[in-house]
Amino acid sequence: MEEKKMSWIVSDAVDYKGFPADKSKTGGWVPAALSLGTNLSASGIYVSQLVIPGIEICERLSTMGIAVNLVTYLGGTMHLSSATSANIVTDFMGTSFLLCLLGGFLADAFLGRYRTILIFSIIQTMGTGMLAISTKLPQLRPPPCNSVLTTKCQQASTSQMGVLYLSLYLIALGTGGLKSSVSGFGTDQFDEKDEKEKIQMAYFFNRFFLVVSTGTLMAVTVLVYIQDEVGRSWGYGICSISMLTAIVIFLSATKRYRYKKPSGSPIVQICQVISASVKKRKLEMPENIAFLYENHPEGSRIHHTDEYRCLDKASVVSEEDYGNNGSLVVNPWKLCPVTSVEEVKMVARLLPVWATTIVFWTTYAQMITFSVQQASTMERTVGGFQIPAGSLTVFFVSAILITLGVYDRVVMPVWKKWNGKPGLSNLQKIAIGLILSAFGMACAALSEVKRLSVARNSDPNTTTLPISVFILIPQFFLVGAGEGFIYTGQLDFFITESPKGMKTMSTGLFLTTLSLGFFLSSLLVSIIKSVTAHDGKQGWVGDHINNGRLDLFYALVSGLSFVNFLFFLLIWYRRRKAKRVSEIAITTNNVSSIAEKVLDIA
Repeated sequence: MEEKKMSWIVSDAVDYKGFPADKSKTGGWVPAALSLGTNLSASGIYVSQLVIPGIEICERLSTMGIAVNLVTYLGGTMHLSSATSANIVTDFMGTSFLLCLLGGFLADAFLGRYRTILIFSIIQTMGTGMLAISTKLPQLRPPPCNSVLTTKCQQASTSQMGVLYLSLYLIALGTGGLKSSVSGFGTDQFDEKDEKEKIQMAYFFNRFFLVVSTGTLMAVTVLVYIQDEVGRSWGYGICSISMLTAIVIFLSATKRYRYKKPSGSPIVQICQVISASVKKRKLEMPENIAFLYENHPEGSRIHHTDEYRCLDKASVVSEEDYGNNGSLVVNPWKLCPVTSVEEVKMVARLLPVWATTIVFWTTYAQMITFSVQQASTMERTVGGFQIPAGSLTVFFVSAILITLGVYDRVVMPVWKKWNGKPGLSNLQKIAIGLILSAFGMACAALSEVKRLSVARNSDPNTTTLPISVFILIPQFFLVGAGEGFIYTGQLDFFITESPKGMKTMSTGLFLTTLSLGFFLSSLLVSIIKSVTAHDGKQGWVGDHINNGRLDLFYALVSGLSFVNFLFFLLIWYRRRKAKRVSEIAITTNNVSSIAEKVLDIA
């Protein structure tokens, strides 16, 4: 009876009272269903997992509901130029994801994931509420203007933009803290030592993003329509109310969650290893790695690897590490165990892949900025109904949903039957996402060539060009399908390839690729605007896209994407080669260890 009871205990997780988590009452799959509007199971084993994506859905509804249509508000209501509007959106999104590092640090070191999600959800709710108020009050926006060119209209004042910026960056702060912890908290609900739950977790990343994309779909359809046809304040008010509702739902399942206690700041550990290795850089490595310092229990140790050998100096025991009485005195800033060093190496191995996924999010940024501006100049009427420009991203989200649905229901079962694996590897998914985005931007350049040719033959004062907006579908669909692969691939890669105590930080590291992708987009726009503008002309990008060469800008981004894809393939090849070498080394060490024991016995 006692053994059966112990089998229901999750060794590294606790319940809301701080007692060891019981599998029959906590964690599992179903806490995601509450957020999706499905019925809760009466059994407690599933309740916590159904709630977690719920708060992420509402976060996505708020963030994307604002981001995809913000560029039209900045241009049409605040009277800013197309380039400035695009940069404000990408800077807002970039800051949102950059702050994920702050959220990850606080969750790992002090607050834990549960408290981090709760606190930053409240902050985001405050931000969306303030944005709803700022778009409602006429004193916080310039007077209306009917001119096609924003340069002829009165732009928003410094104080009006200040209130808008305060609202946006409160939302960015909330998003950063929230997104860094939600996916990690979701994986906390599964026990990796339980084969059944381990299989469930293999499906988690794909289905997590699938249900989260539902929030994006609602944002780019219903919410954008409400913003354009009913009022911005109504649309942003719904965002605030949805976040408040999500917080209540999240709290309702508190008793059903599994919690992992904060294990200390991984950033401190990384700094300690680097500091110790720098201080001991002149020391010689011992001939046998068995002489390196290690204090972790046998079951939790990580085998030594030959990569980044400069960091191994942190584990070399020197005379300075001994006290006056001859006993070893461990100062973590001067001497680190091999396992701690190997954990830092694991983080270092993430960085090359991290760097090559940044450009994808630069292409993504074009879908919610310039592509929306393209749509706003084109014919969008279908049967008497005019599609909001921001709602064109529905094709983007539809591509994500279709991709994930087909992958989950067709590709994964077939792949498992064919080679015994439950789907494509995380790096295979990332590779597919990168190449799809490169082709997507190539299609965007071609469609812009067509749109510009129509614009040159039309009245300069016309607001709607006689060309269907549906020629933009290929670029939305290809980049959207790419996101379906790359997001799930990155999420899987950064969580499964990182040390256990650094999962929240590694999730934050993954989300910084989104941040830097948006910032790279802003940088490219600024550079291109500066370099190509001459003789009083706006250049490739500027005040209005009809007078620019957005096709050349898209072609540039497409070229960068193809070059970046080649770099990724090189890094992938080197990772596979290094992994094979490491596996051979570990096998050799194990055989040597067994041989030594046999000789000792003999």
